[in-house]
This record gives sequence, structure tokens and C-alpha cells, in this order.
Amino acid sequence: MRFVELNDIALRYVLSGKGERTLVLVHEMGGSLESWDEVVPHFEGARRVLRYDTRGAGMSQKVRGELTFETMASDIAGLLDMLRTTGKVAVVGVAVGGAIALQFAAQYPERASAVVVGSPATGISLARRAAALERLAKIEAGGMAFAVEDAMLNGYAPELRDDTGRFERFRARWLGNDPLSYATIWRMLANADMQKALSEVRCPTLVIGGSLDRVRPPPMAQEVAKAIPGARYVELCTGHYMAAQTPDLIADGIEEFLRSVDA
Repeated sequence: MRFVELNDIALRYVLSGKGERTLVLVHEMGGSLESWDEVVPHFEGARRVLRYDTRGAGMSQKVRGELTFETMASDIAGLLDMLRTTGKVAVVGVAVGGAIALQFAAQYPERASAVVVGSPATGISLARRAAALERLAKIEAGGMAFAVEDAMLNGYAPELRDDTGRFERFRARWLGNDPLSYATIWRMLANADMQKALSEVRCPTLVIGGSLDRVRPPPMAQEVAKAIPGARYVELCTGHYMAAQTPDLIADGIEEFLRSVDA
């Protein structure tokens, strides 16, 4: 694992694997690059795999104030520039990471070969916004422990907890978030309007809905797919934190889609 300063932020990243093609993995809000630990081995034999802690998350520099998806997308571009990756890359993201991936594809169309997103979090409806902001204020005051039970119940369905070690590791990592950075990222989501960006995505796109996702149920993922020209949609038996919960299932879905794009 390495650290780099770019775009006025310090980011932690890992580059592994081999091959001419590069795959970029973007984790969910509250997650870290470890969310992809069990997905990465599926791709390292044939692709370079770049994963990182988004600004404000994991061991990357913490954030305060205003944050936008445009800035988050520019961090991917900055990492690729730093690593001298000049060709197009496939970008995969979950939840807020999915929205970052889609913003990257819209913002840098010359750099995106394909996008795969799971339960993409591209905004919060007006009807839910006040409650979300009230919840954020409580997280800022009381820390991550205030919200962990609801976050796990809705995002990591009990039906997916057969591997108790995997669940416990994810929960503990989630609790390790800086609450003020977490709130900053959530406010970015609450203030986002990505409809224009979604309409501007031109590369092949796959949207995955999770049948056990109680944070962003499948109809919400379907709406995002409809807003992206030519996007495909599939529903899998997984939850909101799908890369960490069902890594083999998600890796197979990504691999199948990218193979069809590469062909």
C-alpha cells in the first residue's frame, strides 16, 4: 500500500496485477479499499487493478467543508496520471463509489472504456433529505456507533451473514470511520444532482441491483440504469455493500460484462 499527495489531498492506494488493461475499483461510503480484498484476486492475473481510499475515507486524508462528485472523479484521473496510465480504463464502483465511477465516465469520456456500478448512490430525494441531514448531525455528535445498527441492518442483510468473520471485519472497519468526514461525504450525496452526468455517460455500462439491498433497493438502481444511454441492468442476490458481502458473485458479474466489452 502506498500514499500520494495530489489534488491537494493525500490518498492511500494499491496497484496490483499485470496486463495491458487497467481496472479501477471505488468503494462505498463508509468503506475502504479493503472492501475489494476478495474481489481483486479474480482480476490480478490479467489486469492491473487500482483501488484506493477515496478522500475522507479509510487512511486517506480526512475532509471537511464542501465536496463534489466532480472532485472525487478528478482524484481517479490524478491517480492514473501519477501512475502514467494513458489508455482507457474500466471503472467499477459500489454505492457512492458507483456514483464516483459514473461521474468519472461522464467527466473523462476519453479515459473510460466501461463502467460497472452496484446500487449506485447518485443523490437523495427531497422527501428523504431532511431526515438524512438530521441523522448526519447525530452521527457528528455521537460518532459512528450511533448509526452502526441501522447501517448494518439495511446495508448488510442478515441473510448475507453466514460468514460471520467477514461481517465482523466489515462492521469494525465501518466503525473506524471519521464521523465528520463521513458526514461531509454524505452531504455531498445529499446536494448532488447527477442527472446531466448520467445522460453523458457514453461507454458500455452495467448497473447491478441487489435484491437484499434495503438502502437502495433494485427499483432505485433500475432508475439510474434508465438514465444512462444504452446501460444494461441486472439484479443479483446481494446487498448494499455487495463487493464485501458477495465478492465471488460480484467478481463474476464484472468479469462477464468486461469480457463482453473487450470482445
